[in-house]
Amino acid sequence: MSKVIRGIIFVVDDNIDTDQIIPAEYLTLVPSKPDEYEKLGSYAFAGLPDRYGKFIAPGEMKTPYPIIVAGENFGCGSSREHAPIALGAAGVKAVVAQSYARIFFRNCSATGELYPWESVERLCDVLETGQEVSIDFEQNQLIDHTHGKIYDLKPIGEVGPVIEAGGIFAYARQTGMIAR
Repeated sequence: MSKVIRGIIFVVDDNIDTDQIIPAEYLTLVPSKPDEYEKLGSYAFAGLPDRYGKFIAPGEMKTPYPIIVAGENFGCGSSREHAPIALGAAGVKAVVAQSYARIFFRNCSATGELYPWESVERLCDVLETGQEVSIDFEQNQLIDHTHGKIYDLKPIGEVGPVIEAGGIFAYARQTGMIAR
């Protein structure tokens, strides 16, 4: 998979739950409706404490941060699919976390919204919001362009092609698992 995602990062720490990613009050939005999908994205990380700063500027629909760097247990809490969908709708392409809640990781691949990379070391303690990085899919690396450092990532494995296809159903259709 020869692919690179490049952009500035938004850094959070441990146990970022689905209610912080997309508060329950916005779950009435239906992601399959294009205007509501966009609106859902505008509320991504609306539940984060103020100490992280703004993920989406007031009046904007998209974030300037295509990559999130996180600590342990990212996406814990409920099983809501709205969490990775909201991040994807906001313009996030990948999350690099030390570990994930199993259901969030599964929802990333099921929806095809974003790539859930796992870091080998704890990057949320060494990187800062606003730094420019690249994720190199072929090398399984995060490159910190701000400081010229390279960090290894765990291989994304078989989930990569599922996300690339646009989610589990699109992948199943592409590979002939289910009829088109």
